[in-house]
Formats: sequence, C-alpha cells, structure tokens
Amino acid sequence: MNDIPISILFSVLGALILLSGFFSGSETALVSLNRYRLRHLVNSGHKGATIASSLLSRPDRLFGLILIFNNFVNILASAIATVIGLQLFGEAGIAIATGILTFVILIFAEVTPKTYAAQHPEQLAFPAAYILKFLMFVFYPLVYFINTITNGLLSLFGIHTSENNDSLSPEELRTIVNETGSLIPAKHQKMLINILDLEAVKVEDIMISRNEIIGLDISLEWEEILDQLTNSLHTRLPVYEHDIDHIFGIIHLKKALNIVSNPHSCKDDLKKIIAQCYFIPEATPLNKQLLSFQKNKRRTALVVDEYGDIQGMVTLEDILEEIVGEFTTDPSDTLMKEVHPQDDGTILVDGSANIRELNRMMCWDLPTKNAKTINGLMLEYLESIPEPGTSLLIENYPIEIKQITGNTVKTIKIAPQINQEEDSIEPEVSS
Repeated sequence: MNDIPISILFSVLGALILLSGFFSGSETALVSLNRYRLRHLVNSGHKGATIASSLLSRPDRLFGLILIFNNFVNILASAIATVIGLQLFGEAGIAIATGILTFVILIFAEVTPKTYAAQHPEQLAFPAAYILKFLMFVFYPLVYFINTITNGLLSLFGIHTSENNDSLSPEELRTIVNETGSLIPAKHQKMLINILDLEAVKVEDIMISRNEIIGLDISLEWEEILDQLTNSLHTRLPVYEHDIDHIFGIIHLKKALNIVSNPHSCKDDLKKIIAQCYFIPEATPLNKQLLSFQKNKRRTALVVDEYGDIQGMVTLEDILEEIVGEFTTDPSDTLMKEVHPQDDGTILVDGSANIRELNRMMCWDLPTKNAKTINGLMLEYLESIPEPGTSLLIENYPIEIKQITGNTVKTIKIAPQINQEEDSIEPEVSS
C-alpha cells in the first residue's frame, strides 16, 4: 500500500467517509420515519415507502446490515489514514492521522448526516431503501449469520427481536391528536378526543333522570292523551300506566299522526303502534351503548339499576352530543333555566343541574366521578343535609348553599374559580 500514490489514498479515504456518512444517515432516517405516515404512503403505493417498510419490519437485520458496512468502511478508512500519516509524517503520523480522522468522521460521517436525516427522514430514507435492499439481497447470508449470533445472545436475557408492537394506547392516541396542530381543525380534534373519552363515561352520567322523563300516561282520558300527543316537543315518548315504574313501551309520534288526525281513533289503536321498551344497565360505557344502539336499530333506551328499577332514559342523540356537542342553536335551553348569572359575577345554580352539562357549558371543572347533579355533589362532600348559608370550596370554586328544600339542596351560589398554587381537593366548610 506504500506504493500507492497518496492522491489515490486521499480519494479512497474521501469516498469511504462519504459511505460512512451514507450508512449513518440512512440508519437515522429510517428510524426517524413517522410509522403512521409510512403506512399511509405504503397504502398509497409509494414504492420507496414500501421498501423502507419492508426493511423496518425486521430492524435486527436492517441494523445488522448497516453496521456491518459502516464499521467496515470506518475501519478501512482508519487503515488508509494511518498509511497516509506514515507517508507524510513518519511514526508521528499515526497519532496525527487518528486525531484528524476522528474529527472528520465525527463531523462529516456522523453528526452532519444524522442531523440532516433526523430533520428530513423521507428525503434520505426512501432513496437509501433501494440501495439497502440490494445490499441485503447480496449479503443476506452474512447478515443472517451475524443476526443469529446476536439474537441468540439477546434471547439469553429474555429479549426476542421478533416481538414488535406498534399499537397505540388511547392515551398515546389522544396525545397524537392534540399534537396535530393546524393539520386538524380544533373542532375536529375535540370530536376525536370526545370519541376516545366515551369509554370513560357511563350511561348514568348523561341519562335523563327518571323524575325528568316526559312520557305518556295511557291511563289518562283519551282527550288528554290526544292533547299531549299533539303538543309534545319530543318525537319519542315512553308509554306507562299511572307511573314510570309501569312502563310498557315507546311510541314514535310520526306513527301516531294518523291516529291523532282520525276522529274515530281510540286507545286500542294507539296501543297497536307502541314499540317494546329497550332496557340497558346504568353502568354501560357510552362507546358500547353507541354500538348497541346501532346493532339493535334503537334510538331510545330506559336505564335500570341492578334491581331492575328505572333510573332514567338515554337517547342516541345524548351520546352523539357527547362527541359533537349540542345540536341546537340554543345549546342548553333546559340548563339555562337552571343557571342564573348575577351582577357581582357569581352564578346561582339549581341543585338539579347536571354537573357534566354545567362543566361543558360554563367551561368549569367540577368533579363528576360520583355525583351527577349539584345536589348530589353537595351531599357527597358534606356527608349530611346542609343548612342554608353553608360555604365550601370544591376544586377552588367558592360555593355557598342558598336554599334547602326538604332533604335536597335547591340553590347554590358559585363564584369563579380562584387561582391557588395547589389545587384544593378536600372542601373547606363554614356555616
């Protein structure tokens, strides 16, 4: 090698440094590829993405191939640099060549190509995939031999390279949605997050409580029934006899139009179009109930507890509103009747108001883990029937109980959330 002209040695050394940079950058580019965008490109028929995905399906073989060539060119470059150093500086040239080559490889074969590859992975990974696939085909026996040894060593520690789990947990998927930025409109992001949150919400959290169910009492006089059918604001009504515990069906007002318009109709005609009730447990997650509505071709269900007693009613629209928000232009007509803003910035809230709807409409963060209504929240925290004038602090919201009716909290006054360095978990109570 001492007979080789030094110009040729420098040329070979430069080529080896470029090859080293190529292999280093290719490794970083392939690892930095967005796996989900890569799958999208593969499904779109992108050939470079298809080859890259194939290589990444066995990362042990890919890294084995890259490291074989990267180490080979680095060692060969070191040998050539040593020869150049000896020819130019004698024995001292070994140390000089080692120092200079280390600096050059660090800058031009490691940091620079890897930094570029990390910022522009597709621009380097897809073209490199063609070359790496060819090298994998040619040198597969060597790669297989190396991987057999390394995989055997890893298996001694219980590590199996064939295991590759790219699935996402709901929390990870939620993070991805939140980080899409302007790629997905904010409203659509919120809808996607709401879909992920359906699993954590139970039917009992959104149901219409039994005392608020508007139904049709079949035991009433026929004229009263016709009047209720004519003036009802709902398209579906539960039908019961005397009270909601004796419910026996659901009627669709569209099917009742002919009966209402026929002066000779009677209760028997009405009973013929009453559909059977659809009962569901109160602890059913919303995501499962949404699928159940679809499977059973239903839009309304009655919610029962473990004893079979009716606790409330839920509709398909209630679940969809958890995803897309309120359908109507005046989003919370019922809730607005329960919320009364005051001139001093405080708000009077009826004890029957639903906490989830309050949080959504008022952008509050009152706890919803156990209690469903304001009355339930007050009783849960105080663990007794309070006296009017009792004040407490829940999640940094100053609350004063203004009115008690019987054994329930009728009205509370809530002030805007106060800022504290530490969130208040336990309520502070005063009378």
